[in-house]
Amino acid sequence: MSTQKIITIATLKRKLSVLRNKRKKIAFTNGCFDILHNGHVSYLQKAKAKDRILVLGLNSDKSVRRIKGPKRPIVNEKDRASILAALECVDYVVIFNEDTPLKLIAAVKPDILIKGADWKGKGIVGEDVVRAHGGKIEYVKFVKDKSTTNIVKRILKIHRAQTTEH
Repeated sequence: MSTQKIITIATLKRKLSVLRNKRKKIAFTNGCFDILHNGHVSYLQKAKAKDRILVLGLNSDKSVRRIKGPKRPIVNEKDRASILAALECVDYVVIFNEDTPLKLIAAVKPDILIKGADWKGKGIVGEDVVRAHGGKIEYVKFVKDKSTTNIVKRILKIHRAQTTEH
């Protein structure tokens, strides 16, 4: 059941210890994932590649509001976590309340830290932690024009058009 993939940091650390003993590579990525779309799914599938264990750090509702503003997230953390956990490419989802996943990255100690290609050369939160234990950073190219912001803009445009018709 996919809800078993939504776990605490403490439970995740125990599970990862077992998986590391089996020589599994642990990959980590994070984000808000508000209004899941094809760009998100494509990104997560690429992050999962090569038989890795993919851990997804999910910004809590409070964290999203601080980062994106008071009208976000559109989809609450419980629903976002459930949808993400239902994806075959996601092994574990951990919700975090901080503005950055630094504490979670330090706890997970991933072999691979994955970010979108737009982060290349900008300095990534937790990069130093990952490199300090021999891990590496990978960048995944985004699907063009796929974003939650674009979806919201389109919905608003449709809504405005409909309200002016009546």
